[in-house]
Amino acid sequence: METLALHDFHEGMGARFTRVNGADVVSGYGDVLREHAALRTSAAMIDLGFRSRLCLTGSDRARFLHGQVTNEVSALRPGEGCYAALITAKGRMQSDLNIYCLQEELLLDFEPGLTAAVSERLEKYIIADDVQIVDMAPHYGLLSVQGPRAGAIVTGLGLMAEQPVKPFNFVKITETTWGELYLMNHSRVGTSGFDLFIPTAALGAIAEKLLVTAKSIGAVFCGWEAFETARIEAGIPRFASDMDESNIPLETGLENGAISFNKGCYIGQEVISRIRTYGQVTKALRGLRLDNNWKSIPIKGDKLFHGEKEVGYITSAVFSSTLNSNIALGYVRKEVNQVGNELTLRNAEREGQARIVELPFKSD
Repeated sequence: METLALHDFHEGMGARFTRVNGADVVSGYGDVLREHAALRTSAAMIDLGFRSRLCLTGSDRARFLHGQVTNEVSALRPGEGCYAALITAKGRMQSDLNIYCLQEELLLDFEPGLTAAVSERLEKYIIADDVQIVDMAPHYGLLSVQGPRAGAIVTGLGLMAEQPVKPFNFVKITETTWGELYLMNHSRVGTSGFDLFIPTAALGAIAEKLLVTAKSIGAVFCGWEAFETARIEAGIPRFASDMDESNIPLETGLENGAISFNKGCYIGQEVISRIRTYGQVTKALRGLRLDNNWKSIPIKGDKLFHGEKEVGYITSAVFSSTLNSNIALGYVRKEVNQVGNELTLRNAEREGQARIVELPFKSD
């Protein structure tokens, strides 16, 4: 397991660590409720350096990747990006991707532990294309600022004249001391948010500067526990948790931002088009509000029933201090997955009610 480049920096702030897909991740700094509150009401920084990062270079990179993923790539201009899925010829997901068009490269940002799998999948289809795949994780780190006041923290860095306004747009910052940095407009928990891709040698200095700026507005560094709570509250699915190789994108809700139904051919397009045109998915991801019988948090795979018929299962669950209840994301069969329906959540130890609610989760 590779440790975070800033492991010692976080340890100095009292961080506890965990693993996500085998990667070293900050779990929290001792006050998860404070970290979560900052994400919702102010801002919080999180070290996402454990995520996978690849660059595609070569003159055919845009045309090639356009034929591999579900969203538009060939129309992207430098400073623009998109969200997409990488799927098999049978329409099954292999990864979701944040894609950014740099001047000479395409940058891919995705879940940890998938670098080899994504690289192998792409290389499989490189025949006579001028495309090279480079692992950028050793060279660039990723610090993210999320929350309603994320923009104020970014401004406090004093590195750029303006911030990218549109989602997935970005600006390049050339700094004599730190090198080339990239600031992406990317909301990861349903509010405002920015990602900073930073040369590894400059990570410590930028992290220190972020910390100073954050303290002036009551923001903090947060860990995975608070970040995941905010993500689930926002109803945002995560690959390897709420979607995996058994899913097609149309089940997960990704059609709202990760799929272009007007683009040219790509691997798996026929399956997606056929399902959209002639039928519906048999199940879909839904938000679930659990009753008080569930004192403990459900685990992935716990079953959902309608009457005595099994109709779904849990993928992610968490206690929401905002809602003062356990909430979950899970798949529910199409015949019973309408908002307002009451289901039974059951495992070997207990059962309780789970009501389907709109996403993102809202207070009653």
